Amino acid sequence: MIMKYVLLQEGFLYRAYLISFLPSLCFSPDEGDAENQNFLHDHQLGKKKYETEYHPGTTSFGMSVFNLGNAIMGSGILALSYAMANTGIALFVILLVSVLIFSLYSVHLLLKTANEGGALVYEQLGYKAFGLPGKLAASISITVQNIGAMSSYLYIVKYELPEVIQAFLGIEWYLNGDYLMLIVSFVLILPLSLLRNLGNVYLAEDVDGFSLLCMVFFLIVVIYKKFQITCSMLNKDSENVTLGIADSHSEQNLTAYEDDACTPKYFVHNSQTAYAIPILTFAFVCHPAVLPMYEELKDRSRKKMQNVANVSFLSMFIMYLLAALFGYLSFYGNVEPELLHTYRRIFKFDVVLLIVRLAVLTAVTLTVPVVLFPIRTSVNQLLCASKDFSWIRHGIITFILLGGTNVLVIFVPSIRDIFGVIGASAAGMLIFILPSAFYIKLVKKEPMNSIQKIGVSDRVLNAHTYLLVVGIIIAVILKWNIINNDK
Repeated sequence: MIMKYVLLQEGFLYRAYLISFLPSLCFSPDEGDAENQNFLHDHQLGKKKYETEYHPGTTSFGMSVFNLGNAIMGSGILALSYAMANTGIALFVILLVSVLIFSLYSVHLLLKTANEGGALVYEQLGYKAFGLPGKLAASISITVQNIGAMSSYLYIVKYELPEVIQAFLGIEWYLNGDYLMLIVSFVLILPLSLLRNLGNVYLAEDVDGFSLLCMVFFLIVVIYKKFQITCSMLNKDSENVTLGIADSHSEQNLTAYEDDACTPKYFVHNSQTAYAIPILTFAFVCHPAVLPMYEELKDRSRKKMQNVANVSFLSMFIMYLLAALFGYLSFYGNVEPELLHTYRRIFKFDVVLLIVRLAVLTAVTLTVPVVLFPIRTSVNQLLCASKDFSWIRHGIITFILLGGTNVLVIFVPSIRDIFGVIGASAAGMLIFILPSAFYIKLVKKEPMNSIQKIGVSDRVLNAHTYLLVVGIIIAVILKWNIINNDK
C-alpha cells in the first residue's frame, strides 16, 4: 500500500495526515486516477487479526504526535471563548476535561477494536461490525463532518475578508461578506477544486506546516492582545453597540455591558449554553485519522499509539484552554462566536491582527478544495461507481457541492450554528457513538455482561440521549434566530 499525505478532516485547516481511512485517495501513477478509486473500498475485510508484520510503519513517535495534533486542531478553536462566555470559566474547564477524557477513551476503544477486528480503516470497522449500514453510517458521518468544516472555513472568509479589504481600501461595497465569499469561492476555490487529484504530497505538508504556524501565531496574538484591552475600551465599545454603531452581526450575539461586565464569571447558564459541548466536540474530532496513523507508526503497539494520542490531545487541550481563557478575559460576556472577528470592534486597524487574518484566509482558501475532494469522490462513487471519468459529471458535482455550501453559509445566521449542529451530530457520532458500537460488536473475548461492555453500552445510550436533547435545543434556538432575523 502506498501512503500519501493529504489535507483532510477537521483540523484548523484539515491538517495533513495519513489518509488510508479514505482508500480512494491513496493513489499513485500505477493505481490510476483518484476520482476512479472506490471511496468505500472493501479490501482486507476478512476476520484475520491485524498483523504488525504486514505493513511496517515508518513514522516516528514525535512525528505521529505532530500529525495527530494537526488533525485535532480545528476551526473550533475560534469558538471556544464564546463557549466559555456562556458557561463560565469553571464549568467550561469541567466540560473541556470531560470531552478530552471521553475522546481519549474513544481512541482506546478504536485501537482495541482494530486489533480484534482486523481493520485499520474507520469505514471497514463499520462494515465488519454492522455490514453495509455500519459502513454507510461511518462514511456519512465523515462526509457531514467534512461539509461542516468546509462551511466553517467559508464562514471565516465571510467574516474576515471584509475586514482585510476595509483595511486596505475602505470601500463600502466590498464589505458585504456574502458577495466576497461568493467571489472567492468561484474565482479561486472552484478552479482548484476542479483538479482531478490533490497534487504534490509535499505541497500538502507545506500547507500543513503553515496552518499549524498560523494557529500558534493566533494563540500568541490572543494572549498578547488581552493585555492591551482595558475595561474602559470595552465600555466605550458597549456604548457604540447601544447607539447602533456596531453591525447586525454584533447585535445578534452581544449583550449590553453591566457594571460588573469586566468581572469573570465561573458558572453561567443561558440559552447559548447548549452550544458549549457541541463546540468542544467539533474541536476535538479527529478519530478517523487515528487508525491510519497507527498503521504508519514505527514499531507500533496499542500502548505506544495510545501514548501518541495522550500527548497530542493534552497539547491541544492546553492550546484550547489558553485560547478560550485569554479570549474570554479580553471581551468577557461579549465574545462573538468567531473570536477573531470580535477584535474589529476594538482595533479598527491593527497590523498584527491584519497579518493573522491574511494568514488564516490564505490557509482556508487553500484547504477548502482539499476538504471538498473526498466528499466529491464519495458522491461520485455512490452515484456513478461503474462509469468512466467524465469532466462534465466531475464539474457538476463540484459546482453543486461548493454552491450548496455557499448557500448554507449565506442563510445560516451564524458560524455558531454550524459548530452546534455538526458537533451534536456527525462529530458526536465519530467520537462517542460509533467507536463504542464497534467495540461492543467486534470485541468478542469480553462478554456482554462484563463491566467493560456494560460501561460502554451505558456510554452509547447516554451519548444518544445527549445528542437528541442538545440537537432539539439547538434546532429550536436556530429557528428562533431565523424568525427574529426575518422580523
